[in-house]
Amino acid sequence: MIKDILLLQKRELDSKLKEEYIERKGIKLDLNNQLIKVIIGPRRAGKSFFSLHFLKKKNAFGYINFDDEKLIETENYDELISSMNTVYGNPKKLFLDEIQNLPKWELFVNRLQRQGLNLVLTGSNSHLLSKEFATHLTGRHLQIIVLPFSFKEYLAFEEKELTSHEIKEKLAEYLTYGGYPEPLIKKINYKDYLSTLFNSIIFKDIIKRYNIRSAQSIEDLSVYLLSNLCNEYSHNSLSRIAKIKSSHTIEKYLGYLEESFIFFSLSRFSYKLKEQLSSIKKIYCVDNGFVHAKAFNSSQNSGRLYENAVAIELKKQELNGKINLYYWKNQQQEEVDFVVKEGIKVKQLIQVCFNMTNLETKNREIRALIKAGKDLKCKNLLIITDDIEKEEKEEWFGEKANIKYLPLWKWLLAQ
Repeated sequence: MIKDILLLQKRELDSKLKEEYIERKGIKLDLNNQLIKVIIGPRRAGKSFFSLHFLKKKNAFGYINFDDEKLIETENYDELISSMNTVYGNPKKLFLDEIQNLPKWELFVNRLQRQGLNLVLTGSNSHLLSKEFATHLTGRHLQIIVLPFSFKEYLAFEEKELTSHEIKEKLAEYLTYGGYPEPLIKKINYKDYLSTLFNSIIFKDIIKRYNIRSAQSIEDLSVYLLSNLCNEYSHNSLSRIAKIKSSHTIEKYLGYLEESFIFFSLSRFSYKLKEQLSSIKKIYCVDNGFVHAKAFNSSQNSGRLYENAVAIELKKQELNGKINLYYWKNQQQEEVDFVVKEGIKVKQLIQVCFNMTNLETKNREIRALIKAGKDLKCKNLLIITDDIEKEEKEEWFGEKANIKYLPLWKWLLAQ
């Protein structure tokens, strides 16, 4: 019976591998070591599809999808392994999808690894978030993070080479609808799809998973955060706004929302770790499309959508271990959106400003950037804008600095 199930799954697999696929940029599976590869990320971001197509390029591999009630009822792991070997010809590489559905899955996985199989795992975030992988597979696994499409991946669906004007039009779409693969590939309504997905993450990955009684409170909190992206927050201020009495509960809820890959936070930069950890943070979302689908004011100003898009790309670099990411703010409340740190050195300071035509706005952005550059001993200063591209010497009360200006679309395509 198990062999029959795997044969049917193999047919489905062959069909999936014929579907349109866009190569993911900057994400690779290193199959040259025996560490268990664990693919994590938001629901529906393309974790399974990425894994399948990557393994396809490496020739033969086995596949078991545990999203099948007949398969997970088995207690005979020997028959499961034997059937897999028969169907796939004793593969050395094995992809286990929705592994969390298998009772005592960690024993099964550890056994396969001891037998020398090169394993790739994914699991539904509601059951198997990264902390649980770390608990069960301590020291023997490698995490790979798959997020929605970058702008570069989004443009890969275009069959012709685009003009600069056409790229800007596509950027406007991307900033509004985001980079989730399914609505783009299947041409379905973005807003309906993303609204349903957002609600599903909140309910399945958080409310149901953590048995939260006051479901409305975390729903209200999540919509409030979406409606106030790129803003600072404190636990106390959110507890008042969300009408949740305990700031400790707010802290827990924020942790759940970040674990489920909906939101992420940035700390204020400080050379003192204690100050970093206790600082007020800024909130960002993993995909701009959620703003369009769920925020109070879905016609949110372009400046915030620009800043959030930059934050997502920089966050990917941080998740991949390339940088550490912060924002900067001084006692005069002057602010720089992003501090990019490599090792012990601040590599770059970035301001995001949609509209630089207003002189007061321009002076504010330049002033903060020059002051932060002096404070953090960084000369690599960048302002990401709508359509300005130049490099100029700027000055503020005797402090001089070279500042580069770059349109958002060019910056995104360079990442």
